[in-house]
Amino acid sequence: MVIALINKERQENRKAFYHLPGLFEFYELYRVFLPLYFGHPEYFYDWCGIGSIYGAPADCLWGGGRAGYGETPPQEAAALLKEFGISARLTFSNSLLREEHLSDRKCNALCALFENSGRVPAGVILSSDLLLDYLKERYPGLYFVSSTTKVLTEFKDFELELSRPDFSFVVPDFRLNHQLDELSTLPRDQKEKVEFLCNECCWFQCPDRKACYENVSRKNLGEDCPDHICVSPTAARGYRFSDAMKNPGFIGIDAIRNTYMPLGFSHFKIEGRSLGSALILEFLLYYMTRPEYQLKVREEIYLDSMLDLF
Repeated sequence: MVIALINKERQENRKAFYHLPGLFEFYELYRVFLPLYFGHPEYFYDWCGIGSIYGAPADCLWGGGRAGYGETPPQEAAALLKEFGISARLTFSNSLLREEHLSDRKCNALCALFENSGRVPAGVILSSDLLLDYLKERYPGLYFVSSTTKVLTEFKDFELELSRPDFSFVVPDFRLNHQLDELSTLPRDQKEKVEFLCNECCWFQCPDRKACYENVSRKNLGEDCPDHICVSPTAARGYRFSDAMKNPGFIGIDAIRNTYMPLGFSHFKIEGRSLGSALILEFLLYYMTRPEYQLKVREEIYLDSMLDLF
């Protein structure tokens, strides 16, 4: 349902849609940014919009991808997105769930809350087929997103995932981002399900990406396990947007506007749940804000006395 609504708008208005990080982690930032975004459309590119805001509260058993640390009360996060008509997504991409984990009260309560949180459907980003089958039966009002934590690096596997009717969107591994010869051959209905991860900073040659995600899954399950050791040559630098821009999988605004949109792709995911609000703001400025208004938007955000960006 949600994909039909979003793509109807795309077809009518030729828009791209960003899926933004940190529904619970960066609530205070979005509480300031969203009124600015909707109140001053002249500040922002008219060819893009917000498709969803995703995340998970701290200590979610079903969580994955990144360790969640958001402390915002779920009712407040749901109310904010309801006010602005934006789809919420729960990041429940733990790949190691077992039957006994499905009864978790906190995660079920979150699904029940967001299933009925507004006129725009909410979704769940997931990796486990066990969880998918459970949620389909218990919460039919939600839509489902196949997580990039599945690490689909082979194009044929990605095509099979796109063909699954359970998923409204599929996020491929970022190393498939520029396989344009293959991507361009996808039928239109599958192109409308593709959601590219734009700003990944992970080492392009990383052999351990799936193991890294599984380590997070184990930690969210409360298992006592050592930290995953990143073997990237630049691991000590941490995330830097300037490094991400040099990544072979990076998708910038020129490519979105001039390459991906003409090919029929509309959905672009911005990562960053584990990063700070100041860096998320830089993503919002780069991907959504007209250059001549970037300073204006930055000042409006930074000068808000209630917001701590660091």
